[in-house]
Amino acid sequence: MSWLRIRELVRKEFIQLFRDKRNRPLLIITPIIQLLIFGYVVNYDIRNIRLALMDQSQTVESRQVADSFSGNRIFQIRYRPENDASLEKLLLQGKIDLAVKIPPDFSSEIRKGRTARIQILADGTMSNMASIRIAYTMLVLDRLNRQLIRELHPLRMDYGRIDARVRTWYNPNLDSQNFYVPGIVAFVVMLISLLFTSMAIIKEKEAGTMEQLMVTPISPVELILGKTIPYIVISLSQMVIVTAIAVFWFEIPLAGSILLLLLAACLFLLSTLGIGLFISTISGTQQQAMMTTFFVILPFFMLSGFVFPIDNMPETVQWLTLLNPLRYFLVIIRGIFLKGVGMEILWPQFAAMAVLGLAVFVGAVARFRKRLD
Repeated sequence: MSWLRIRELVRKEFIQLFRDKRNRPLLIITPIIQLLIFGYVVNYDIRNIRLALMDQSQTVESRQVADSFSGNRIFQIRYRPENDASLEKLLLQGKIDLAVKIPPDFSSEIRKGRTARIQILADGTMSNMASIRIAYTMLVLDRLNRQLIRELHPLRMDYGRIDARVRTWYNPNLDSQNFYVPGIVAFVVMLISLLFTSMAIIKEKEAGTMEQLMVTPISPVELILGKTIPYIVISLSQMVIVTAIAVFWFEIPLAGSILLLLLAACLFLLSTLGIGLFISTISGTQQQAMMTTFFVILPFFMLSGFVFPIDNMPETVQWLTLLNPLRYFLVIIRGIFLKGVGMEILWPQFAAMAVLGLAVFVGAVARFRKRLD
């Protein structure tokens, strides 16, 4: 194996890659745009809940309910409908997230010492968001209940209480960006390396230069190294760029070692480059390679734990996720970013990525060499 031939092939690949003007923004600008868009858009923090309040009681107690919601910065009372039809129309048109309906006997029931019922209507089209909004609503009503009890029964009662003092580690404010942005860094690395590697060989075939490469003294191993090294360099460079944006723009804490993060990225690239090479051997055109790549990316994304917790998946699907290298890379990258853990904690994920990466890459290289022969 001649490193001189590999060096020249790498240089040729870089020249060919950057000569195409369409590739330049795809390589440099696209990962940054993806990180910024995902970093701001993928967010499950509840900040503004649009509320409609239908008060059929019009009493001091019902106004206390309204004040409890309007005095909370999360809730915004947008509408005060007068009948059920208007309330239903607001929910149907998607103009509100929640509706609170106070019945006419609300105040009289409270003053009699009975349980007064109010109706909460929630838009359940986004089930996860609806459950969080309902939880916030119940907190507001629970606080109001305690206030009304103190007003109606002003007797001092001393009794033992449970005082829960909650501390959230690694993400004290429970910011969604701290969870999603490190995952986006991993996804960007996978997308670029997989997409470009899968089309690297196809471009040579379509341009008619593959036969010229095969008659040169370059061996199959040298050809594979020459084709993959540029994308390793590009992927690692992009990872450094998007990591810097995550730390300095989104202010995501990087508590661990950047060198350990780069080592994990190299092991992860073994899998993505191997899959890219395999796709290039089964595809005849760049369009086929691109479609196959996106077909592979979707299950990788869905079965990685990026958005949906793996523990919530059926047991059979959980076993399938063990074959997904992105699953292990996400654990590593979030552990390094947020927890600052090292190899003593993350070694099972590193070992799994190394085994998967070597198996996929060696298999892809063997198939590629067989196709060349």
